Formats: sequence, C-alpha cells, structure tokens
Amino acid sequence: MTSTPLPTTPRAAAVEVLCLWATTHNSIDLLFHSAAEKLADIDRGLVKTLVYGVLRQKEYLNYIILKFSKHPLAKMKPRTLMTLRIGVYQLLFLNRIPESAAVNATVNTLKDSGQPAWLIGFANGLLRTVARNRTSLPTPEQLAQGDTPILNHPAWLIERWRAQFGPDKARMICLVNNAEPPLSLRINSRRTNRSALHTLLEKSGITASKGFFSPVGLSVDTFPGGIASLPGYDLGHFQVQDEAAQLASLLVGTLPIRCRVLDGCAGLGGKTSHLAELLPPDGTIVAIEPDTRRYGFLRENLKRLGHTERVTPVRTDLQSYAATRPLLFDVILIDAPCSGTGVIRRQPDIRWNRQPTDLAQYQQTQLQLLATATFLLKPGGIMIYATCSLEPEENEEVIRRFTAQFPLFSVDNAASLLPESAHRLVDAAGFFHPSPADGLDGFFAARLINGHGL
Repeated sequence: MTSTPLPTTPRAAAVEVLCLWATTHNSIDLLFHSAAEKLADIDRGLVKTLVYGVLRQKEYLNYIILKFSKHPLAKMKPRTLMTLRIGVYQLLFLNRIPESAAVNATVNTLKDSGQPAWLIGFANGLLRTVARNRTSLPTPEQLAQGDTPILNHPAWLIERWRAQFGPDKARMICLVNNAEPPLSLRINSRRTNRSALHTLLEKSGITASKGFFSPVGLSVDTFPGGIASLPGYDLGHFQVQDEAAQLASLLVGTLPIRCRVLDGCAGLGGKTSHLAELLPPDGTIVAIEPDTRRYGFLRENLKRLGHTERVTPVRTDLQSYAATRPLLFDVILIDAPCSGTGVIRRQPDIRWNRQPTDLAQYQQTQLQLLATATFLLKPGGIMIYATCSLEPEENEEVIRRFTAQFPLFSVDNAASLLPESAHRLVDAAGFFHPSPADGLDGFFAARLINGHGL
C-alpha cells in the first residue's frame, strides 16, 4: 500500500487542506497546522492566507466563478472548486502576487494531481477571464449591500444576528468577520511592559499600536512570519490574545493574598497566564485541561511565560477533578466550550461548520460545568463565566438558568472592573458583551458572586 505524496507547493497544500475540510469539516486550524509543519517556513504564510481567505470569502468567490462558468458549482468536484476559489482569491485579493503566477501556479496543481486535460483547460480559461475582467467586477463590499446581500455567512446565522442586533450591525459583524484580523498581543507584565515591547517591535520594523481597550494590549497590523519569530516571544514577553479575552480576565478584580484560583477550562493557557500575572504574593492557580494536545501547549506557554512555579496544570476534566475533593477556591474561571461564533474572523470555518442544533448541546455542557464549579467555590467567592459566542442560548440564557438553579449566586456589574474605555462594552444587565462590530472578538463574560454563607 502506497501513501499519497505530500504537497510540495503552497497552492497544492492549500487545495489539499480545503479538500480535506470539505469532506471532514474538521477544524481548519488543525488541518492547516498538520499540513504546514511539512512545508518550508517561507510557504506557510501563503498557505494560511489562501486557506483562511477562501473560507472568509467563499460565497463571493462562488459568485465570481458562476459569472464565467457554464458548469454549476454543485456538479464540480471539490478539488476543482477549491482550485478555482484559490485562483480567484489570488487575483482579486492578493495584489502582491503577479497575475501570471496566480493563474499558472494554481492551474499546475491540477496538472500535478493528474487531472484530465479538458479540466485543466477549463480552469485555465476561467481564471484568465477573471484576470481580464477584474477591474470591472463588483467588490465584496458592494455585494454586501441591498436586500439580498452576499455576506459569506450561512443564512441561518445571518437571520439570527439580524433579529438580535438589527440588520445594520449584523451586516457589520459579517464584514468584519470577512477581513483578516490584526495580530493582538497581551504583554506579560511579569517580564516587560507595553512601552518596552512596543519599542522592541518598532526597532525590528514591525508596526504596532497600543490596544484601544486593554491596558496591556498591543496590536500588530501586518506580520508575515510565524508568531515564534516575533521579537520577545522566546523571552516570554507576550502572549497572543484578543483584547476581548484580555478584558475578561480583569473581571476577577483584586485577588486576596494567598488566594486559590481555578481555571476550569484552561485550553492553551491564554487566560490562565493572564491570571498568573494578576496573582498577589503566595497566590496559586490550578489549570484544568482534559485534551492532550491543548494540555501540551498549556504547559509550553506557562513555561515560556515564566508561570510554572505558581500554576499547576492538571490533565483531566472538571468533574473528575472535583471528585478529588480539593480545597475550595476564592475565584473560579469557567471559559466554557462554545459554538465560537464570536471568533469567526479568526477561525473562518466555524461559520460553515456550525448548525443551529449545536447551541442546545453546548448549553447543556456549559450548565454542567457551572454546576460542578459551585461545589468548588468558597462562600463569597467569585465565579467568572465566559464564552467566545454571540448566541443568547450560550450566554444570557445560561446565566438565567444557572441563577434559577443556584439562587444564592448573583450577577455583579462588570463595568466597575474594566477600564473606562471598555464600559460601553458592558450591557444593561452588567454582562461584558463586545461583538466584532466593536473591533474585538465577539465575547461574553459574567461575574457571579457566591452568596452562600454571607
């Protein structure tokens, strides 16, 4: 049995990743990283640009292809359609790539995969026609207007957001999701400060600006290389994290001396490491993460950032950890698994992978996590519930159902814990609830106080 040869060019790798995604609907991040580790460093950036760009502009690219094709998209094989999308994306969005390279190198992926001559000719002709007409084609922004706009999101999600936010804000959220987001960094205040890192980046020719909302945020506009090649990365001077997530960690407030903090869903350790920077003397954190891959990254990040002495990672799930009957905690963070509809601009496949029925399943998991956490929290302790979802079923409704089941818990207004610039991101109920229309990831966080025994 022979194995399939690995792609040797960035466009061929992009086609393979997108074809795998079309047939499996696995996480595009995992598929990309699996392919990227087999490529030269110089090619990885182009592969990511092509893959993520095609997913962000999928419906617009389909519209352009249909203008010049007599073949219905539904009858095209995934490899053909993905190749055409990649070619059109280069022609209309990547001005730095010469037209000839965009067409020829893309068509060559069909030749190299043994496709028939007529199909190669069809793809070549279509892409050259798009190239000749590209200055007269409507832009994505133009097609996003009107009564039947092309917004590059599934209809069910657009309709939900229109009902929740109104048509104008829903359109804005979609447009933001369709653009590549800036690289957002959180300064590790234990090792540097924002001004020092800003200066270091600028000296290296990297343009950065201070975060608008977060006091420890920096935004890098464009950086073609890998994160690990940024100045200060190896020294643990920063963690990649959106400003919305940075602000959510501030909701713990002033932590007491010798406090015990539990991060019940630590993931890669973004919020864990931020909480470690906020710890007072003798404070400690337990970070729970059941997934082997994420747990590995969690440990790597804690080591790089210098937080291993006061953070104990545990590879298990929250319910199993609770069964060990640990000492109670002063603060618990539940950054719950969710649909991720608030981070679509960073993970563009989410919009195409999710279904409306997923929300009820996520809600059940979220309520179970909160219920488990209640038995680990001290009387008077603080619990932060957070998601990167825009959907009420995972946010406001979870809090409503949780407080109905555990009436001694009350919601504390988030605004008093945040910088003044971020007060407008807190809604009337006291929830921290930014959306992509605010220039941040979509997020939700509630600060809950355990009134038991008070």
